[in-house]
Amino acid sequence: MFADGAIYRDGRRTAEPLGLARLDGSGTDGALLAWAGLDRPTEAEFTAVARQFGLPDAAVAHSLHPHQRPRLERYGDTLFCVLRTARYIDESETFDFGEVLVFLGPNFVVTVRRGETPDLSAVRRTLEARPELLRRGPVAVLHAVMDQIMDDYGPVVAGVENDIDEIEDEVFDGSAGAPRRVYRLSRAVIAFQRATKPLPSMFDRLIDEPLFDEDERRALRVVRDRALQLVEQADAFRQVLQNILNVNLTLETKSLAEMSNALTEMSNDQNEVVKKISAWAAILFAPTSVGTIYGMNFQIMPELSWELGYPFALALMVLVGIALYGLFKKQKWI
Repeated sequence: MFADGAIYRDGRRTAEPLGLARLDGSGTDGALLAWAGLDRPTEAEFTAVARQFGLPDAAVAHSLHPHQRPRLERYGDTLFCVLRTARYIDESETFDFGEVLVFLGPNFVVTVRRGETPDLSAVRRTLEARPELLRRGPVAVLHAVMDQIMDDYGPVVAGVENDIDEIEDEVFDGSAGAPRRVYRLSRAVIAFQRATKPLPSMFDRLIDEPLFDEDERRALRVVRDRALQLVEQADAFRQVLQNILNVNLTLETKSLAEMSNALTEMSNDQNEVVKKISAWAAILFAPTSVGTIYGMNFQIMPELSWELGYPFALALMVLVGIALYGLFKKQKWI
């Protein structure tokens, strides 16, 4: 929809219809500025405003395709700038991306917002409260919009930092859900990198534009430095998350190794118990075996009529038991 629009003379809002902005060429000296603001317009709404301000067809065609990367293009005397906005949703640890399109002409500026941020109405109010800034023309609006977008990145960075701290604690506490959070946040950070990485080079090109004076170039360098810092932070977030993932993998591997060692020790203990049971069973089985043989009461058994048969059987049981005990003791089964 059409959010707001006005003509400014010498930095102050007038009651003139916005359409007069293209009829009066005196705005090239900065005395006249027309500013049209659109908030998530339909294609028909945007096309109507583009026709009113005589925006280049190529720039309009690019503008009809949302979710572009930051870019800066010049079409004759019109400068076309695309900026990505971001809002961090802490509950889902994802980013809600939007974009702001800015068209700058000699005496007009058209801003198009697609997304929840930034609050361009607040930017307009701030500039209207400082006529000396609006007196500088369209470049003042572009600079203010860029400043607001960079300010809105602050809570995003803070939100990611906070979640990374939480994930680190979860990893060292052994939380099973930590790897999933790492992967989810890593994907979000990669998307954030794509949205911010072109900014420094875009600002470098913008600084070289002849429509900016030295004061504006100096201010843009400050914005560029903020963008560089933002890109470095996004890269650092990605590296930290990768390190956290590696640490989590190391801890899981260590935990599995400890579990395997514990199972091995348990298995060894069970083997020792089995050995002892088997050894004593063999020792007890030997006398039983001798007694069973002599208890068969066969008629032809020489030992049955032998006077020393009974002592011999007893001695044989004891000797076999002692021999087996010595054997198992030597093998450390007992």
